Amino acid sequence: MHQLERLVELGVPALAGLEVEEFRGLGRRLPDRPDAFLAVHPSLVPAAELAPLLSRSGKPGFVVEDLTDLDRFTPIPAVEVPDQPLYLVAEPDRGDDLLNWSPDEALPELTRRGRTPFTISEGISWLLQQPDRLEPNRCFMCVGSRTTNARGKLDARTPAIWISGGTGRDGKERKNAPKVGWCWAGSRHTWLGFGSTTGRLG
Repeated sequence: MHQLERLVELGVPALAGLEVEEFRGLGRRLPDRPDAFLAVHPSLVPAAELAPLLSRSGKPGFVVEDLTDLDRFTPIPAVEVPDQPLYLVAEPDRGDDLLNWSPDEALPELTRRGRTPFTISEGISWLLQQPDRLEPNRCFMCVGSRTTNARGKLDARTPAIWISGGTGRDGKERKNAPKVGWCWAGSRHTWLGFGSTTGRLG
């Protein structure tokens, strides 16, 4: 499976604390489906550790400084992630037609279409396999992952992946690098669609 070998080349086995052959064994029984990508479950490698493996314009991905709790973002009730270290995510879509929708608006629309949103780990996994899916003004949110605040209420942040402009705390050296950040659930952004899938296979 070429996608499995892609993860090997990127160094995912080492991040998972596994030997290469042991890692390959995790994905060998999965079908080779051209309409699906191989996702890394956060129990195998957390999203924050996967993000630096992203690459664009020769620059590694990064997580914004004010998202230190990225790995506390877990799947929302509508998203059923297979209890497998590696699994397939079918028929991915970037959600370009939902540019400038807020997460609060987009989630029920995705449900109406029979789709569920990416988790942040799935969004990163997709871009590890297909880096060219991250384009200027065509980036995406991963609203399948949410967390709670200190009061136990749903946190208003939603994770997203876009391209750094190299400004502010990002630093000039990170211009054009893949950026894992967050947006408010009620806010719209003209450059962010909503990554989604028709289903997951474990």
